[in-house]
Amino acid sequence: MREILDDHLALPIAEAARRMQVSRPSLYAVLNGRGAVTAEMALCFSKLAGGAPELYRHMQDNYNVWHARNELHATLTQIEPAGTSGQPPR
Repeated sequence: MREILDDHLALPIAEAARRMQVSRPSLYAVLNGRGAVTAEMALCFSKLAGGAPELYRHMQDNYNVWHARNELHATLTQIEPAGTSGQPPR
């Protein structure tokens, strides 16, 4: 989202926050990866920048899955998929 503001809209973050009617700290948090793109934020950003709000939520979901995959890497490698243990399903 930061690239959209910087490269495509050429809007300072403070101006984008004002137009979106969200607080600057909230927008900064989202752009810096410390805050989540809520449905409300996605709708506001969609109105400001164009594109479907689902696109911005999808970006958030991808970011969340990437972080979870990295955090759970050791655990995930130890999980045996169902149907591979030779045990019948329950």
